[in-house]
Amino acid sequence: MQPVEVFRGDGPVVLGVPHAGTFVPDDIKARFNDTGLKLADTDWHVDRLYSDLLPGATMVKANFHRYVIDANRDPEGVSLYPGQNTTTLCPTTDFDGRPIYQSGMEPQTGEIEARRLAWHAPYHAALQAEMERVRAKHGVAILYDCHSIRSVVPFLFEGTLPDFNTGTNNGTTCASAIEAAVVACTQAAEGYTSILNGRFKGGWTTRHYGRPAEGFHAIQMELAQKTHLATEDTPFAYDEAKADRLRAHLKDILSALENLAPSLFQNNTQGANND
Repeated sequence: MQPVEVFRGDGPVVLGVPHAGTFVPDDIKARFNDTGLKLADTDWHVDRLYSDLLPGATMVKANFHRYVIDANRDPEGVSLYPGQNTTTLCPTTDFDGRPIYQSGMEPQTGEIEARRLAWHAPYHAALQAEMERVRAKHGVAILYDCHSIRSVVPFLFEGTLPDFNTGTNNGTTCASAIEAAVVACTQAAEGYTSILNGRFKGGWTTRHYGRPAEGFHAIQMELAQKTHLATEDTPFAYDEAKADRLRAHLKDILSALENLAPSLFQNNTQGANND
C-alpha cells in the first residue's frame, strides 16, 4: 500500500485529501477494539465528491486511515485547538471520546515516530512537492483542503454543524480575495448553511502551507456529512442525489479559486516590486 496517491493536473488549485483513506496495517488493526474497527471518523467518499470537478486540479490523497496517523495534525503533537476536545496525531479515541484500542495496546512514543516517518511524512512530502510545482508554473498555488465530519458530534462541538465550514485560521492562510470568494459561494448555496472560521478554522495542513506572501494560499472546507451521505452511520453510503446537488456548489467554489489565480500572482508580483 502506497501511503499517498497524486493525481496531477496543470492548474493552480491543489486538492488535499488527508482523511478519505481507509487502509490500516494488519498489525495495527489487530489491536483495535470494535469501536476502532468501525473506522467511523473517515472523511467518507470525499475523494469521490471532488473528483473531476475542476479540470486541471491536482489531488493529493492519503490512502491510510487517520487512526493510523492523522495527516492533518502537527507532527510535533501540538494541539490545533488548545482547551477544546480534539484527537491527537495518533488517535487513541474516536470523535465521541471512546477508546479505539484494546486496553494497553495504544501506540507509544517510538511507534508514533515510526508511523510518522512511514505515513505522515510521505503524504506531506508529496503535498509540498505539488504545491511547489504548481507555484512554479502559475506564480501561485492554492491549496483547498477537503474534509467532512458528522453533523452532530457532542464531544467536539455543541449542536448541529453548518453544512459548509470554511477555515482560514482567521484570515491568515490565504489572500482575502480567496476567503471572500469561497464565502460568497457558500452563502449563495440555497438550502445550505455555512460559517467562516467557526469550530473548524483550518487544521495543521492549512496553517502550515498557507503563506500568502510567498504565493502559497490555503483554505480548508469541512463539510457536514449529511450533505452527501445517505446516513452518517454504518455503512456511510454515498448518496448520489445529495452529492450531485452539492457538487454543483463545490464546482463553483473551485472554479472561483482557479479564476482568482492570475490576479493573485499579479498582486504578489506588484507587492514584491514595491518592497
